[in-house]
Amino acid sequence: MDIASRADQIGWTEEQQAAAGAEAPPAAEAPDDSPAEEANENGKPQRRKGRRRSTSHLKAVPETLALREEIKAAAERFIEPIDKSQPFTRDELEQLARTFLEQIGQPEKYLGFAMVMLGNFFWKRQLLAIPFERRMLLLPHCLKHAEGCPAEYDEFGLDCEKCGACSIADYKVRAEQLGYKVLVAEGSPIVLKIIVEGYVDGIVGVACLNVLEKAIDKVLLAGVPSYAIPLHSGDCKNTTLDEAWVWDVLEKYEPLPEPQTNSYVPMMREANRLFSERFDTLVPRLRSNTPEKAASPLGQTEEAAYDWLANGGKRFRPFITLAAFDAASEGNRLKAAADQQDAAAFDDDVSRVAIAIETFHKASLVHDDIQDDDLFRYGRQTLHRSHGLGPAINIGDYLIGLGYRLVNSTARSLGADVACDIVENMASAHIRLCDGQGAEMAWQNSPDWNISPLDALQIYALKTSPAFEAALYSGLRMAGPIEPYAEVIPQFCRQLGVGFQILNDLNDWRGDQNNKLVAGQDALALRPTVLLALALQSATDEQKQALEQILGTAEEDDQLRLGRLRRIFSATGAFEKARALVDKSRQRAEAIADDVEPEELRKLLYFLVDTVLAEEDEPLPVVDETQPLVSLPIV
Repeated sequence: MDIASRADQIGWTEEQQAAAGAEAPPAAEAPDDSPAEEANENGKPQRRKGRRRSTSHLKAVPETLALREEIKAAAERFIEPIDKSQPFTRDELEQLARTFLEQIGQPEKYLGFAMVMLGNFFWKRQLLAIPFERRMLLLPHCLKHAEGCPAEYDEFGLDCEKCGACSIADYKVRAEQLGYKVLVAEGSPIVLKIIVEGYVDGIVGVACLNVLEKAIDKVLLAGVPSYAIPLHSGDCKNTTLDEAWVWDVLEKYEPLPEPQTNSYVPMMREANRLFSERFDTLVPRLRSNTPEKAASPLGQTEEAAYDWLANGGKRFRPFITLAAFDAASEGNRLKAAADQQDAAAFDDDVSRVAIAIETFHKASLVHDDIQDDDLFRYGRQTLHRSHGLGPAINIGDYLIGLGYRLVNSTARSLGADVACDIVENMASAHIRLCDGQGAEMAWQNSPDWNISPLDALQIYALKTSPAFEAALYSGLRMAGPIEPYAEVIPQFCRQLGVGFQILNDLNDWRGDQNNKLVAGQDALALRPTVLLALALQSATDEQKQALEQILGTAEEDDQLRLGRLRRIFSATGAFEKARALVDKSRQRAEAIADDVEPEELRKLLYFLVDTVLAEEDEPLPVVDETQPLVSLPIV
């Protein structure tokens, strides 16, 4: 059900629905900003199109407890009649919160707070139905006593010593007595990983509005029952909260006959199980099935390849394959599996094809890391750094062969025609990926400073879209004839892949804690990014000369080069134009999905757009033009 349909439930007028819509992109590549229709010509519900608006400036917490309680109570009443069969996206929740604030006469500055309150009461009843031992309590480290805290940090966050100097221990002790898993690490990427791996089913979280907003995209969209208690400020030292709100849910358990909201978390878990519980059965080892064989010269390649395949990554592409297969066939596989007491939801051959998708993806990453000489992947050294250049190339090649062998092994069960179609599609995806990567390396070796944004987007379409296309195609082909989707799949995946790669460019300027670590590394590596193409398109002759000089020499300090590059990108509007292109990709992908049948597949495509093209809601770093750029000595 889309936001317009939900709006009808609570009596929104057409004017209110239009007012709740998001702002249009800038003039460059701006989409049509006419009001979106509630249904297409076939009468199927469509999504409301529009650009995501930043709410980073709308995170005021009401100043008094009385006002906070008033808004909280109003939010509970407001959300009661809303359909709860599908989780809200962040955009839908923002639209709902704007209408809610208008109805209760409160200013827009409370938008972030209102979104959290509405999200809470959407999920509260389902959260309370989760047993304590299947819940997580997520606490922020800023609640600790700032001075003299004896606790140290480990990979999971703050390891509280329970000294009694702050409220963390109070919540932690009681929650652990009830059976909660407790994590003191706000905003940690490990949270969703813990959920997907099956350790918890719901979250009670305490955090500032900045952190809660970053979590909304991933947690709400995935369909994780959650309840958040906002801190009174974003100050990271000795902040406060309404403690009674924590106890209001922490100790309560009220069972429900069945969940109210559909969620993709079970499917994500099933994709994860392929590489944990089922991996050794589905992909048996031949040369490294004992420690002695794994250490032998003949077993080392298989050992390294299997380790690389089984560990690290989000398993998102195998998820796409399983979810597409389920959506286009009879569906309800996960529920049927649960009724059979943890039986596998997908048979072995469907599962092997999903693993093959990840195998090709991991192989491409090995080779990509070599070509770009990246240092880290999944928080550890890249294979060519840990094993050497030659062995890493060989491991990547091994994974390619393993992927094709996995697909071919399914011919008897799935049918030779199905297996052949999947192999052909994967081979086509593989070739296009190499075409795109080859074009990028050719440009690096001989830069063409006349590169246009269209040139960069064509490279993106070749580099990124084929992986999504292969994953989606494989799931749909296993479910039945591919003809109904023959045109939809490549068109949809092109928009998804291009938008994803542009976001990757933008995020490169924020740094990457797990992989690249250094902000702006793609730019300094002289890659034909769309940001560079957009900057060149609008640059003055002087700026073009500066760009060539910055990127054409490595003699200058990297931080100085990045600072100068950032200034030119900002001055030419490259960052904002790139965001507009992401918006365009998002809208085009959703427009393609609008006409897809069956409904479950259409919902999956919407989910992929929301997940893959979710942009960080924080400003990109921009150097103050009035400040000189200087290089500081390393001491």
